[in-house]
Amino acid sequence: MSETKELKASPFHKGEIAVQNRMGVRDRMEKFGRQVIRDHMPEQHRDFFQQLPFVFVGHSDTSGWPWASILFGDANLIHSPDPKTLDIEAMPVVGDPLSKSLQQGVQLGLLGLDLPTRRRNRLSAHVLSCKSLSPETTKLRLRVDQSFGNCPQYIQTRDMQKVDPISSETPTVQELSEFDDEAMELIRNSDTFLVASSVAGGSGEASEGADVSHRGGRPGFIRVDNTKTLTIPDFIGNNHFNTFGNFVENPRAGLLFIDFERGHILTVTGTVEMIWDSPEIEHFEGAQRLWKFHLDHGRWLKHGLPFRLKFGDFSQNTLLTGTWSEAELRMDASQQLDAWSDYVVRQAVDESSVIKSFYLSAKDGLTPKFKPGQFLTIKMLVAGKQLIRTYTVSSAPADPLIRISIKRETASELKFSGGEFSNFMHDHINIGDVVEVKQPRGPFFFDASEERPAVLLAAGVGITPMVSMLRHVLIEGVRTRHMRQTVLVSSAKTSEQRPFFDELNAISAQSNGFIRHYSLLSEVDNNLEQDVDYHGTGRISAPFLQSILPLDDYDFYLCGPSGFMQSMYDMLNKIGVSDSRVFAEEFGPAALQRSTNVAVENPDVLPEAKEAIIRFSDSGVEQAWVSGDGNLLEFAEAHGFSPEYGCRSGQCGACKVKLIAGAVVYKAASALALEDDEVLLCCASPAQQDDEGVPTLTLGL
Repeated sequence: MSETKELKASPFHKGEIAVQNRMGVRDRMEKFGRQVIRDHMPEQHRDFFQQLPFVFVGHSDTSGWPWASILFGDANLIHSPDPKTLDIEAMPVVGDPLSKSLQQGVQLGLLGLDLPTRRRNRLSAHVLSCKSLSPETTKLRLRVDQSFGNCPQYIQTRDMQKVDPISSETPTVQELSEFDDEAMELIRNSDTFLVASSVAGGSGEASEGADVSHRGGRPGFIRVDNTKTLTIPDFIGNNHFNTFGNFVENPRAGLLFIDFERGHILTVTGTVEMIWDSPEIEHFEGAQRLWKFHLDHGRWLKHGLPFRLKFGDFSQNTLLTGTWSEAELRMDASQQLDAWSDYVVRQAVDESSVIKSFYLSAKDGLTPKFKPGQFLTIKMLVAGKQLIRTYTVSSAPADPLIRISIKRETASELKFSGGEFSNFMHDHINIGDVVEVKQPRGPFFFDASEERPAVLLAAGVGITPMVSMLRHVLIEGVRTRHMRQTVLVSSAKTSEQRPFFDELNAISAQSNGFIRHYSLLSEVDNNLEQDVDYHGTGRISAPFLQSILPLDDYDFYLCGPSGFMQSMYDMLNKIGVSDSRVFAEEFGPAALQRSTNVAVENPDVLPEAKEAIIRFSDSGVEQAWVSGDGNLLEFAEAHGFSPEYGCRSGQCGACKVKLIAGAVVYKAASALALEDDEVLLCCASPAQQDDEGVPTLTLGL
């Protein structure tokens, strides 16, 4: 058999190219497309199509409306006599518009989908000949224009069960101009549908023609806006952008929904509206874009299928996506970042001799959206006092429960809390208890989509954000098929005090070498085996890093006690790591003294007042402040007030109050976005405005 010639022109048409450019993947996809998009079927694709009991088809009718269809037959539905040809003996569903469109020259898009194995392959073709074998069966000969494989993302497994034709009900056809109640119910509960689109630019290029594509998600991923409009998220895919590229050139689509249990088919056609940017996208888990479908007309094809498809399980990728009900809850929650919400303790696990993890879920059942490395703020009544603390999240954003991991502290270890909060959590919090929580936030977080490799350096409980980051890298590798090269080096005093060792090893083992974990111990028991139970002794050093890291340009992430943070930063600075490549979780005393910490005059920043009058509006108290009285939080506490606070370094926002009159100046930068009428007490002091005498500052406290 002679080799078929390779495609010479771009395998993508101008609509697909436009979307690829918009998404920043154009050059990569052109190179990739020329390798995997062929003008013939490779042997494995031929074998694949020949074993299918049904195939999905996309086409446009004589009026230009796209339709998605399903063709089915006996065991010999499809035969491939050569790499460029497919023969199909098919029985179209009664009432399917495809039946009237099959004729020589018609362009078709085919999707072969093996639901039990999640395998799928696509091709575009045109009809060479069409012959009626019986009133129910048509024989098609197709010439392949393009052929390529698709990954198994978002495909739910199903097993086919044939229906006895004697006992099956007579098919019926019902025209639709809007979605009826039954259609809306089917769409809302669907985890799978097919979308047909087409481009016919007249250039004769193989990239033009018809297409049909699979879409999957959790039930509830399609929103029924009204009786004629649907809103649908577009999840990350293969970056070909065949469907969206077609929409750019021809904003019409055909959708096919199947009632797998009863054998009904809902086939509709209409216009498309693409939504590239929207606040809703941010809150819909996994959504990259949105698109709206506006119904023009369609049909119910009742009892049309001679088989049923029994649900198996969800794709792992599907489980990483959201639903519209969750998106709406997240959108509502985003408007209440500073509101306290009730969370229930679902699990409590000892991670080491000193660290305990608590798994929490909101009472509304929705895990808040956050970035790996961020912290949440928690409030509880401890020994008759209302205490607020911040703890880094150690779970990944996609995990079903949010996890915080707390070290039992002693009074000598914490400057402000004395350890009473952590001890209370360890000793008195049980499964089923309710705690008050603010949504996670913070400027220290990790981007798994970056190409630059990363090195995470952690000591003690500073490992908590790193676990979140590595869990996220692994999950994103499944979701996006891109896994960031990441190395974690952690240090602990003893193996008994070291948390997450087994979990981190499991993450590393599942990453196919993209994630590596090295554990250093200060004290080593005789029963521990090096390179199995630990990888070195003592502190993290430059020679150790240089021994495990290939020469490359890395991002470094630091978290641990203040002395550890500063020593790691100084070490990295000494071996030539740029300050801009070092990221650290910095709370109060853990803030780094960076090599670039140089004061810069900013004429727009008001000077700090030497003295001021502070009015607390809620209580009617008025007190004199002078520069030696410290920040506004310390001043309020010194005068008998008990404002909420957590980190005391401007990161958590717990001490935010209303600024009713006057102005403040901040001694330390905060990553929090503040309105003009808000002030963070923990890092602010009164400002001097112009040439006024003693300024007056009025706070909502």
